Amino acid sequence: MAMDFPSEAKSSENTEIGVAADSELAERDWLAWGAVLAGWAVPGLGHAVMGRWGRALGFFVAVGGLAVAGCAMRGEMFAPGTSGSFGTLGFLADAAAGVFYFAPHVLGNVAPDLALAAGNYGTRLIAAAGLVNVLGVIDAYGIASGLKI
Repeated sequence: MAMDFPSEAKSSENTEIGVAADSELAERDWLAWGAVLAGWAVPGLGHAVMGRWGRALGFFVAVGGLAVAGCAMRGEMFAPGTSGSFGTLGFLADAAAGVFYFAPHVLGNVAPDLALAAGNYGTRLIAAAGLVNVLGVIDAYGIASGLKI
């Protein structure tokens, strides 16, 4: 039984195709991580970079609405280095909201009012804003990397 070996022309052609595919994968990887960073910094921006305007607006309104409502209820925004595991998880959830976490700190947000039930609900809404933004970032990464349509 004779074996067919690929010719050198086919081999070099496959190598060029392989290099082009690797270059395309590297470019797609950069786009995916850029969408992650943009989507974390400003909710929905990762989708906007890819031209997905509906999703971009949806995530921006959802995250912004939750964060603004939480701040209006005078919810607590956890600071970095907060003691205990609950404080650390609270900080990570709050910081995931991107610009909506940092804006109240810059603008001089009023002190949290945890004596009232509204303050507790506000704290949860701010954390929910960060978690919704994490879902948006994961979605943007999936779309940019080609894992999701």
